Order: sequence, then structure tokens, then C-alpha cells
Amino acid sequence: MPYTYEKNGANIYKESFATIRNEADLSAFTPAEEIVAVRMIHAAGMVELAQFIKFTSDFAVTARTAIENGAPILCDTKMVSEGITRTRLSANNKIMCTLQDPNVTQMAANAGNTRSAVAIELWRPYLSGAIVAIGNAPTALFHLLNLLEDADYPRPAAIIGCPVGFVGAQESKEALITSPPVPSCIVKGRLGGSAITVAAINALASHIE
Repeated sequence: MPYTYEKNGANIYKESFATIRNEADLSAFTPAEEIVAVRMIHAAGMVELAQFIKFTSDFAVTARTAIENGAPILCDTKMVSEGITRTRLSANNKIMCTLQDPNVTQMAANAGNTRSAVAIELWRPYLSGAIVAIGNAPTALFHLLNLLEDADYPRPAAIIGCPVGFVGAQESKEALITSPPVPSCIVKGRLGGSAITVAAINALASHIE
């Protein structure tokens, strides 16, 4: 006996977001933040994620404005950079992931750090006013925070810090949100990941849900 299921993509999309708004507690978010939070929840398939999403008060508006003005989007992994929906980027923003740069392996060996961490040093020419999207590597977020301790280091417009995992993820995100160097967004605890990070970017990149 064949299975019966919804086959209309638009209806699935609409019902999914309606379910999130019906089941998730979104009361902590401003209207601008809610758009981002709902899409992050959708990516996770977890309405409970709402309680773990934290924004600085200026994040949603600042990040959206930067993207609309053509800010580059700097990503810690190809999973993040490839997940961004290009058609949502009306300003044809540059999307970069430097992890595969041929110099990174030697840089990591010289620094005694991970490839993900040292790869972000290659962001420097593009970092000022950029959107940073970290969805996988806590070491990348920690290293970025250390670099930004230098008052003369280029400042991004905003940071999406959602690395996932059991070692350093929670701590790196707490460091970011406790003393944010720029407007920031995190998912508290061990939760996070590339899909959630991409969802935040895609929500900011267009007013269409």
C-alpha cells in the first residue's frame, strides 16, 4: 500500500514555519530576531532550540544591513559557504572559506593550532565590515576572539558563532556572547552546526521567509 504524504513543496514549507511559530517560544526575540531564530529552528528540526539562541541587541539589524550593503561572508567550512543560497544575496556578496588554501596545513603546523583556526588569519584583508559565519570549529572562534583582542585588528560587522561539539564549543560561544567584540549571535551549549549557521545567513539575506 503506497504511503500518503504532502507532495506540494510550497505547502510543506508554509506548514513547517507555521508549526514552528505555533510550538516554539519566540517571546524573547524582537521581530527582526524572530525571522532569524525561526529559520535556525527549522534547520535544526527542534523547536526547543529557541531557548538556546542568543543575540546581542544590535545583531539582527546590523548583520542584515551589512549583507544588504554587500559585505563579504567569511565561513569556517565549505559546508557553511556552500549552503548559503546565492539567489538571496541581492548584492552578490563574496563568500569565502579559506580552509582549503594550500598554505593552511603548514601554517597550522607552525602555529601548533588547528587548520580551522589558522585559516581565519587569511580573512584579514576581507574582515573589516564582513559577516563571520562559524558553524563547525570552536578553535576558529577562539582564535578569532584572540585576534580581535588587538584593537587595531580589522573588525567584522557581525559574528554568527555556532560551532557544534563536545570540546570547546560551549566555552567558545560563552566567551563570544559574554564579551562580544561586535554584534553577535550564538546557540548556547553543545548545539550548533553548519546547517544552523547557514540558516541564520539565509534569513538575514532576504526578507522573504
